[in-house]
Formats: sequence, structure tokens, C-alpha cells
Amino acid sequence: MTDFAPTGFLQNPHAQTLLSSTKLRRLRIYPRARAMVAASKTVVLDCGDGHQLLGEFATQTKRSKGLVTLIHGWEGNSQSSYLLSAGGTLFNAGYDVFRLNLRDHGPSHHLNRELFNSARLDEVIGAIKTIHTTYPHDWQFLAGFSLGGNFALRVAAKAEEVGLSIRQTVGICPVVDPAKTMVALETGWWGYEKYFVRKWQKSLQKKIRLYPELGYKDKLLKLKSLREMNSYFVPNHTPFANPADYFEAYSIAGEVLATLSSPAHIIAAEDDPIILSEDLCRLAKNPHLHIETKKYGGHCGFVENYQLDSWLDGRLLDIINLSRYPGGQPGKAGLSQ
Repeated sequence: MTDFAPTGFLQNPHAQTLLSSTKLRRLRIYPRARAMVAASKTVVLDCGDGHQLLGEFATQTKRSKGLVTLIHGWEGNSQSSYLLSAGGTLFNAGYDVFRLNLRDHGPSHHLNRELFNSARLDEVIGAIKTIHTTYPHDWQFLAGFSLGGNFALRVAAKAEEVGLSIRQTVGICPVVDPAKTMVALETGWWGYEKYFVRKWQKSLQKKIRLYPELGYKDKLLKLKSLREMNSYFVPNHTPFANPADYFEAYSIAGEVLATLSSPAHIIAAEDDPIILSEDLCRLAKNPHLHIETKKYGGHCGFVENYQLDSWLDGRLLDIINLSRYPGGQPGKAGLSQ
């Protein structure tokens, strides 16, 4: 593994955050992801309690090294650049890859009547259990980005309780304290809040066209900020009375990760403008949890050069490979983190 050491304007956190999902970078990603995309098939998962989630599964034509389930961030989907990039790297290295869409992400709005919220952990656990049952492997891995990293770590913390076997979980720039993340979006560079407001509104418009009885069509047009949207949708379309209670419900600060029973690895950037690295010290102490921070990287960026190559993809592959052979692959020198 080489360390992440970008130069010039690539040390700027906003450049890292934005470059990770630009159209130019997608042009670099597609050739590497082509084999995975060609092998992918769309799958509807039964998550229990009448809930369904959508995903895309790509399997090797030869013996697989294991199955990696990937979860995107808020208002991303299975076609997000970072998921295609990471998934393509893992698939080309010999792993099966399942790219899971959270509720109301990607083309999945029709599957469930009720709206997505980030506290819906049970249906994600149900989805992972169905994936593991439908596509059994001796080596099951889980990784997520941003909000997806938060979900992945919460699933891992519940794994022993719900009967899931996960060899390694990786959270990339995971949301730690949602309330502080929301403040960072509101008070940081204006483009971030505008981006998420636009994406969330677009998603909610899709949903109301499918389920007009949800009744928020006229109200949605009047909501112009994340604070206004949370203040309306949390008490009216979640089990929570207010945004503070809702944010607390999916925070991983405090003792949430104390129940981790298998290896979990967090990759974060000290300059992340959305997820504050200072909150990582608020995570539970657990011998299974390893936290890796880099000085640069922005939010889920880690673009290592002007060819827009991803350091993160190689690091994710390193971590997963290492978890299969902690003492080093047979016949090779020992691997180290």
C-alpha cells in the first residue's frame, strides 16, 4: 500500500470532493467498470415486513474470491461514480459485487410506499441477509460511503445479534454525528447544501407522483433549505417528533459500535468539509475497529493524481484482501496495513 499524498490543488478538500464525481472522472471509470457493469443483473430483494430494496449483482465467470456488498451515500445510487469505481476495481480483482440501493435511491421509488429515512436500519439488515442467503460465499464483505458507511457500520454492529457473518466492514467517510453533518452542510460552502436540496427535492417529486396520497406535493415547493425540509418531513413522515431525535437515531457516536464482533475499518480525511474528523474520537473503543485518517481527501474523494485515479479503490481492495489472509497470502510476503 502506498500512502495518499496528493499535490497542488488536489490538496484542496473541495477539489477532492467535487472531482470524485465529475463527468470527466466518469470517463476514466467506465473502462475499468465495464466488465462489472456487463456482468450485472438487477435484483429486487425481499427485506422482510413487506419491504423491498433494489440492487445490482455482478458475479465472476470463474471462482470468486468472495462477495462485497457496497452501499452508496445519501442521494447517490448504484450508478454513482464512486460505487462504479470501487466496484469495478473489486470485480476486476476477482470478487463478486452487489451494489445496493437504499430505499428511494436509484430507480426504486415504486417499491415501497413510505419515504426513506436514515433510521431504517432493519430493512438494510434484511437486504444484507437476503444477499448472503441468495449468493452464499465463505467470504462476505460490506463497504459503504458517507451515509452508506454509516449504514454499513451499524449493520456490522448488529451482525452477531441478527445472525450475519461479515468478514470485514469498511466505512469510507461515514456519517458519525448527523446533527453536526447537517450544520456543516448548512454553514459550509453554499454549493453543498444546494446540491442536496436539489437532489432530495427531485427524489421526493418522483415519490409523490407515484404515491400522491402522501400529501406533500404543494408543501414541497415552499421548502428551500435542508433545515426547512427536515423540520417538515421528520415529524410528518418518520416516527420521530423532531429532527434532533431523528439525527440521534442514526448517529454512530457513543457506544453504538461497542458491539462490533468482526473487523471494521474506517477511512476518513482530516479535511472532510462534510463529516468532521474530530467526531471520530467519539466512537466506541472496540478492538475490532480500526480508524485510518489521511490529512487530505475531502469527502469520499482521495483522488491521487491529475489523471483522476482513485487511491481509495486500491486501499479498499488492500483491506479486503488482507482480511482474507491476515498473515499474508500463501506464497507471498506478509501484508501490512
